[in-house]
Amino acid sequence: MDLSCEYCQISGGYGKLIWETAHWNIYLAPSQRYLGTGVVALKRHCQDLSQVKDEEWIDFASVVRKLEKSLDESFHPTLYNWSCFKNAVFRNKTPNPEIHWHFIPRYSDPVDFEGIHFQDPDFGHIPLPIKKEVPEEIMEKLAIKIMENLEKIEK
Repeated sequence: MDLSCEYCQISGGYGKLIWETAHWNIYLAPSQRYLGTGVVALKRHCQDLSQVKDEEWIDFASVVRKLEKSLDESFHPTLYNWSCFKNAVFRNKTPNPEIHWHFIPRYSDPVDFEGIHFQDPDFGHIPLPIKKEVPEEIMEKLAIKIMENLEKIEK
């Protein structure tokens, strides 16, 4: 594994690790333009979807169900966008893509969480890569809320 990969488990991952399975790490993304945005990263180095093993796909299906249900319980998104882009890594001279999924809850109506207003002005369109940083203490509360729901679903 490449120690410099931002999604690789060895380098510490991307954002805040909120949950993991045998094959996947689930991170709360540093930018919360869309409340509950995260990244689901394969724990081993893998460049293409065709290289994902059957047991990893089965585990990923479980992650999708549980993560969506957790956000349904917490914030009632209207829909979920899942994307597996690897574009940014190819801006490097020596690209080393890693399989990861961007998990983006989308909201037709504004949502308030811990005094912060989250609005999705481009609802119904491709999500825009605009950063929205929230205070660390709010990120921690958001992570706890999602993790608590994930734990309930696992039982």
